[in-house]
Amino acid sequence: MGLKVYIETYGCALARFDSAIMASVLEERGHEVVGDPSSADVLIVNTCAVRLDTEQRIVKRLVEIQRIYPGKKLIVAGCLAAARPGLVRRVAPRASLVSPQNSSRVWIAVESPARVFMLGGERDTSRMPSPRVEWAVGTIMIQEGCLGNCSFCLTKKARKKLKSYPPELVVEAVKRLVELGAREIRLTGQDTAAYGFDLPGRPSLADLVGEILDRVPGDYRIRIGMMTPEQAMRIIDDLIEVYADPRVYKFFHIPVQSGSDRVLKIMNRKYTVSDYIGLIEGIRARYPDSLIATDIIVGHPGEGEEDFELTLDLVRRLEFDRVHVAQYTIRPHTKSAAMPQLPDSVKKERSRILMKLVEEIGLKRHRRYVGTLQRALVAGKAYRPNSVLARLDNYYPVILPGDAGVTPGEWVTVRIVDATFYDLRGIPTGARGGYGEQGVMSPSTSIAAPER
Repeated sequence: MGLKVYIETYGCALARFDSAIMASVLEERGHEVVGDPSSADVLIVNTCAVRLDTEQRIVKRLVEIQRIYPGKKLIVAGCLAAARPGLVRRVAPRASLVSPQNSSRVWIAVESPARVFMLGGERDTSRMPSPRVEWAVGTIMIQEGCLGNCSFCLTKKARKKLKSYPPELVVEAVKRLVELGAREIRLTGQDTAAYGFDLPGRPSLADLVGEILDRVPGDYRIRIGMMTPEQAMRIIDDLIEVYADPRVYKFFHIPVQSGSDRVLKIMNRKYTVSDYIGLIEGIRARYPDSLIATDIIVGHPGEGEEDFELTLDLVRRLEFDRVHVAQYTIRPHTKSAAMPQLPDSVKKERSRILMKLVEEIGLKRHRRYVGTLQRALVAGKAYRPNSVLARLDNYYPVILPGDAGVTPGEWVTVRIVDATFYDLRGIPTGARGGYGEQGVMSPSTSIAAPER
């Protein structure tokens, strides 16, 4: 008789994909995945190890779960289980531990009457889990692991080895997602630009995306996930060519982390600021309205005032569309943890200054769209109450009223009526259609005076 299993997920798209793997495997074995922990026989907490504040939140949750559900089997999966098993064992002494690489074998821990520790081995990339669509969005992990060894990163200890899914499995998964109604396909990975480096013949990310576009017909869009600068530079010429297809969002998430070459060296990043500038300016030369997203760590050990000013200068020069700002937090067993640390007050103040600049630039770039008509893909519920989320061709988010009468997976023409530093606000005009049926105006082509 099957068990009822509840899965709670923390962290990035990779963690969510691993949760999908676990759900798929468990359902294939006759178990039921439920949305309420109180109705479950087994509780799985799929964890993240990137930041200290997330770790603390997970620890608090594990304590809470054991207090509320003392008789239920508990499994701690994911990056925290793999990178900090000692911590997890102290917090949850009765729990089984399952690393990300063993997500497809989580059934062993679920069905075993005893505690199980599955922390070794490699990811099984010989099969892809049954694809799942949420609203109009489907996510596929194309690889995990990376080719770098950043001083601050604990995830490297959880997802150590680069493992890519073969192109044929990815293509078939995309095809199946489109058949199930997905219109936004997210190709995710720890470093998508490193895709294929471990496979026979070394097919690149550009090769993979080109094959998807050739073999999977339909009205859908591909969103390519995060790429490290050094690996993106290796394939950028070919990648820019496949981005020409209208089914690829003009979206580039390429973390710079710092605008100082000295700090990048301390971080053990394998590029210079000049390299990064050349990469971004090359992308914008071909796709001037592309969304450029980046990550910046503030207050990393060794970052002085001059280094921080260089980061501000880089943000001003490149005018990123999206910046994920993170105050550095110590992660155990990393090189950065052993370095002299900056005071929290310094990190907070630098974060405040950087965020103020990011918001000013974001508002400026978003306001270019106010007063224009844009074609957008409705993806599903928005992060605001009573609203719907749509995406422009460059992945800019457009928030539509919840009563706009649109459905997930639909292409609509929207009038952009307002903007924040983070998103656009729009109203559907009633026009509908897929590719080629409704032209998209550039941000500089206004049909009404921008609202200020």
